[in-house]
Amino acid sequence: MVAEPEAIGAAAVNADADDDAALDAYSLAVSTAAERLIPSVASLRVRSNGGWGGGAGSAVVFTPDGFLLTSAHVVAAAPGGTATFVDGTELGFDVVGRDPLSDLAVVRATGGGLTAAPLGDADRLRVGQLVVAIGNPLGFAGSVTAGVVSALGRSLAARDGRASRLVENVIQTDASLNPGNSGGALADGRGRVVGINTAVAGIGLGLAVPINAATRAIVGALMHDGRVRRAFLGVVGGTRPLRPVLAERLGRRRGLEVVQLLEGSPASAAGVRAGDVIVELDGRPIEGVGDLQRVMVGEMVGRRVPVGLERDGAIVQLDVVPIELDR
Repeated sequence: MVAEPEAIGAAAVNADADDDAALDAYSLAVSTAAERLIPSVASLRVRSNGGWGGGAGSAVVFTPDGFLLTSAHVVAAAPGGTATFVDGTELGFDVVGRDPLSDLAVVRATGGGLTAAPLGDADRLRVGQLVVAIGNPLGFAGSVTAGVVSALGRSLAARDGRASRLVENVIQTDASLNPGNSGGALADGRGRVVGINTAVAGIGLGLAVPINAATRAIVGALMHDGRVRRAFLGVVGGTRPLRPVLAERLGRRRGLEVVQLLEGSPASAAGVRAGDVIVELDGRPIEGVGDLQRVMVGEMVGRRVPVGLERDGAIVQLDVVPIELDR
């Protein structure tokens, strides 16, 4: 049976229409997100202590009265600078607080009436989901690139003086990022900011700090106190599988092995030993460095906290008093 030419032609037209519809849906999502967010993304020019000549990057307005979110490495140790928007508005800003261990900073621009970007929840992202990056790469204001979430749950090492930390649940995207994009918005298809662009790890490999409950708490602390307090135990370690009997008893398979204890640290004073495996802290399960970091918040400083350890196949309970992390 041979298809009629009219049928073949109709099928080709339908295929073209389907392609156009798919392209239009993609373009509509990107352009809608861009139109919603471009007025909220500023280009930052940072003033160093000796005058102009500091760094540059992007920032996202998240309150109408002038608070902007950016990357800590963009503002570095600068006291302030200028924020320029795509409509030509230029406002001075002061650095309210910075947290290099999460690579986030909050600045406040003079004047109000700014367009605040809606914040989303990165914990709801899925691999393959459309994301849009908006910033000022290489000085080109209001630039938009699009891509997908390439991976979730990445880690990014951060350092502040002697202190180091892993930024968790970092978003990996293939949306094109270039110098100047740092501090800009990574948004979902509805124009909600789900990340702050932080690094270019390679061609087609950009990273963004997620917007979620943990980072919202950091932003709140920066707005209120200008810094983020963290508790400190003084252990160096990594994930280790638990013995099968203990894993079955606890209902989880891993713990945090203590590889090294820092001299004079709270953990050392409490009797923790190298080789111990931390399985619980303050009643919360610990399976790795990330779990420990989430527990070690400012409210833990100075508190007597129970810690559960696996030592020689048995569970040992100790009390530890964390101190504030010294940078």
